[in-house]
Amino acid sequence: DKIHTMTLTEILISPPQQQIPSDCVIKREQEKCMEMMALEDSDSEFDCLWFWDNLTCWQPAKVGDMIQVNCPELFSQYMSEEDYTLRKVSRNCTEFGWSEIFPHYIDACMYEEGNISHPDDFYVSVKALYTVGYSTSLVSLTTAMVILCRFRKLHCTRNFIHMNLFVSFILRAISVFIKDSVLYAEEDSDHCFIHILECRAVMIFFHYCVLSNYFWLFIEGLYLFTLLVETFFPEKRYFYWYIVIGWAGQTLTVLVTSGFVFQQEHRRCVCWDMNDNAAIWWVIKGPVLASIMINFVLFIGIIVILVQKLQSPDIGGNESSIYLRLARSTLLLIPLFGIHYTVFAFSPENVSKRERLVFELGLGSFQGFVVAVLYCFLNGEVQSEIKRKWRSWTVNRYFAVDLKHRHPSLASSGVNGGTQLSILSKSSSQIRMSSLQAETPAT
Repeated sequence: DKIHTMTLTEILISPPQQQIPSDCVIKREQEKCMEMMALEDSDSEFDCLWFWDNLTCWQPAKVGDMIQVNCPELFSQYMSEEDYTLRKVSRNCTEFGWSEIFPHYIDACMYEEGNISHPDDFYVSVKALYTVGYSTSLVSLTTAMVILCRFRKLHCTRNFIHMNLFVSFILRAISVFIKDSVLYAEEDSDHCFIHILECRAVMIFFHYCVLSNYFWLFIEGLYLFTLLVETFFPEKRYFYWYIVIGWAGQTLTVLVTSGFVFQQEHRRCVCWDMNDNAAIWWVIKGPVLASIMINFVLFIGIIVILVQKLQSPDIGGNESSIYLRLARSTLLLIPLFGIHYTVFAFSPENVSKRERLVFELGLGSFQGFVVAVLYCFLNGEVQSEIKRKWRSWTVNRYFAVDLKHRHPSLASSGVNGGTQLSILSKSSSQIRMSSLQAETPAT
């Protein structure tokens, strides 16, 4: 199986030309070669004309000339930049035409014997990891959304913001699955040649979902920081602005990027999961890196505020308990703010490519699951509400069964079952209250 790794790391953090599928790299290099051939007229003074050998484009030469070029672009994504610039291949222009390539691509451009690896196996493993991660996140986030929507007592501005963040994680996971299914529906799928319109539409949707996720991570940080700093905070008024920023703020960014890419790539038979002009992707990378940096600053500010509050004389506890509370609060905020993205956000582009893929794609795919667990399943209010509903359902079910067996005449009377259960529930509550009052003096 092939893996499409142009997600967070490739599109938003590292240069877009890295980790592009091999068939697309070859197609792109061939198009470049054809364009150079079209721009330069074949001059009769050259004995060896332009030549595309399915991997490298060779410029025209005269007899006796030796043309030396770097290894094909295909191999650049599997080696360091320094190693890639040092490895060369050559051809001689002879009276019989171009000579055989020397050294051979396998000898010059592949890994050394002691460093042989299998990039495809690595990418398959990463894809399997982030598929499990996004699937787990999708199930847990959907369950969390149902819980928060179902219980009316949980409806507040804080939980509404959590719910929008959950939706952004859900859309991000769905967009990844759609992207992989469209670009690599089958093992031999060649998206460089087919399904171009469909592929481009999917990539626009993917960029929108990823940006929305980052924007809502930023809103979570901004909301919590404002809540701690402002004494009187009109939550409802600000909430509408949060909606606009979280779901509409990135629309302009995606449209501008799509317009630039369309202007450059509309004549080329390629999908928009790649682009030679790295400056275009800064239209998307800029807001993402800005949100990561601002969230990190807000995170530091919130930690400082928490330290001050925990050291207040009004809050009891010894020094160890204070640091324990601080550590717990810090760990809870890291996934909510997306602080882990700062690990590779500002690192050099050609450093730790594989580690970055594992961290951003593999471990990052479980972020939605962690957020759902911390801010829904382990939330005290959520657990109390679920327990209350469970007790209410259990009591109603018990009285319904008891009513059916002990008072069959009531079932045939004009009083409906709901009224009967409510009457019995009220009477049972009164009995419990009277029993408690009777026990109080004794204790």
